[in-house]
Amino acid sequence: MKERLMARHRAVAAGLALAAAQALGASAATAQSPTGGEDQRPRARDLGIEPGIFQPGAFNAITDVTGVLVGHATVVEGDRVRTGVTAIRPHGGNLYFDRVPAAVHVGNGFGKLLGVTQVTELGELETPVLLTCTLCVWKAADAMVEWALEQDGMENVRSINPVVGETNDGGLNDIRSRPVTAAHVRTALDEAASGLVDEGAVGAGTGTSAFGWKGGIGTSSRVLPESLGGRTVGVLVQSNFGGILRIAGAPVGETLGRYAFRSQVEGGTEGGSSVQEERDGESQGSIMIVVATDAPLSERNLARLGRRAIMGLSRTGSYASNGSGDYVISFSTAESVRRRPGGAPVRNVEDLANDRVSALFQATVEATEEAIYNSLFKAVTVTSRWGERQALPLAETLEVLKRYGVVPRE
Repeated sequence: MKERLMARHRAVAAGLALAAAQALGASAATAQSPTGGEDQRPRARDLGIEPGIFQPGAFNAITDVTGVLVGHATVVEGDRVRTGVTAIRPHGGNLYFDRVPAAVHVGNGFGKLLGVTQVTELGELETPVLLTCTLCVWKAADAMVEWALEQDGMENVRSINPVVGETNDGGLNDIRSRPVTAAHVRTALDEAASGLVDEGAVGAGTGTSAFGWKGGIGTSSRVLPESLGGRTVGVLVQSNFGGILRIAGAPVGETLGRYAFRSQVEGGTEGGSSVQEERDGESQGSIMIVVATDAPLSERNLARLGRRAIMGLSRTGSYASNGSGDYVISFSTAESVRRRPGGAPVRNVEDLANDRVSALFQATVEATEEAIYNSLFKAVTVTSRWGERQALPLAETLEVLKRYGVVPRE
């Protein structure tokens, strides 16, 4: 145990030193490119931010759940377009014939999640999950249907339920031009892979914002000890929301002076006129959360898993504002719970007992929290003709985290 703690502190110290060096050159590095420099920024765990008690998987990503694949198509055009597509495939086969149980939980419903009613009604996914920008949802869905119908064995299929979620990246993207094309969707689907997942300003996170800083794609995982079943939970987020940022309990948003309602709290109203209740870019927005597990769960317990993801979201400082679309899509990849059309009229499936799911709930909370932090730490400053979203400042954030004992001082 002592050697493990010493190794952790050495790793944290190395991460802090790297982050400090990167922070000094971050502005110059990110000013050159709207999406460049992701690899230069650390993940939360590199800095010693380790939410919860369970350990992550090998990649600390949703792809630690066996079979799950993630792909991105990042769309950057001139100074106008900053958007993209992210595809999450529960497995590499044809989902229409090898469906996975799934559930949707709605934290706040100001959003455009396509396919939600059929998932809720039947409790299963028959397509991958796509994430993109708000006004691109229907183009992305049409492209995925076309892609799916071209797969082997689909010649007689006459109905399909594409699942596409979104957040509004209009602060950095020419969203009205609806720039996502069928080619972008195919790239995300066809290039989806296991292993490491790109995070930050990539794919569907290219133009998003979180807590007034640059948001994006983030992911994390947890593996339960064998004594608790040894199952894995993985989470991927598209962060584009606001609130009052807290990292492992430290009041980062308040301390750095960027948080919801700041102008009203610090300055009051001006002349008694109607002042915006919330500052643009610091409260409004949405988040898509995708939760995967290899535990054999029914759609009922997958819905319960989704509700715990919202608890992880709240730990970061979100309060689900009026203008937010906060959605969780959760699914199980376990072979024993797959649904195959045309099979036996009565199915025998495994179903993890209710009194064995609590550890999965905890794992979901932890992985969701860390995935959101990763979406912030990995994101770089992005500019366009519509504005700029600065990356979370590393040096200043580290100072706050040290002050509150989240990470050790060197």
